[in-house]
Amino acid sequence: IFTPSIQSKRDRKIIMDVNHFVQASDPFTNEGSKDTSKIHIRMQQRNGRKCITTVQGLADDLDILKITKALKKTFKCNGNVSMDPELGEILQLSGDQRTNIREFFVDQEVCHEDQIVIHGG
Repeated sequence: IFTPSIQSKRDRKIIMDVNHFVQASDPFTNEGSKDTSKIHIRMQQRNGRKCITTVQGLADDLDILKITKALKKTFKCNGNVSMDPELGEILQLSGDQRTNIREFFVDQEVCHEDQIVIHGG
């Protein structure tokens, strides 16, 4: 008489050979661009209708103080540069200037449009 051995699911071991998988490329990475750093533009709500636009991730070789001065004159708003130990220099402008900053950076060739990430609404 033949009695097959019955294994429970717990006792079964599944062995996968990962050598046969094809390395898939990430569709969200841009292989054509050499500079992979992103510039993050955010709006932070203060109180009531007041808000601040923050820009972080600008390259170290840029003169951020001159960029801040040009942005302040162009958009007629107040602004400053604050230093964060983890994030580096952060540019702050009063008001919701997210789209204006993106257009300014692209027009003045500070960065490419695909390097800019706008957060929020």
